[in-house]
Amino acid sequence: MAVQKINDLNPDGVIISVNWDAMVIGASFFVPCVNTEAAIKQVKKITDAFKWNVECKVVTQDNKLGVRIWRIL
Repeated sequence: MAVQKINDLNPDGVIISVNWDAMVIGASFFVPCVNTEAAIKQVKKITDAFKWNVECKVVTQDNKLGVRIWRIL
């Protein structure tokens, strides 16, 4: 059983580890999930702690619903 770390996401109950150290300005990643509202809230909580500005958008990618997150200025 995997152990969730403090900066992991889990909008649908499945742990998603993000390499936050690799997130430079302009980078983005996709979180496949049904509970997009929870994903956005979790991302905002983590990125607010880093004092980062991010843009989150609910999208469908490869026929999967989820959220794309971009790190902006």
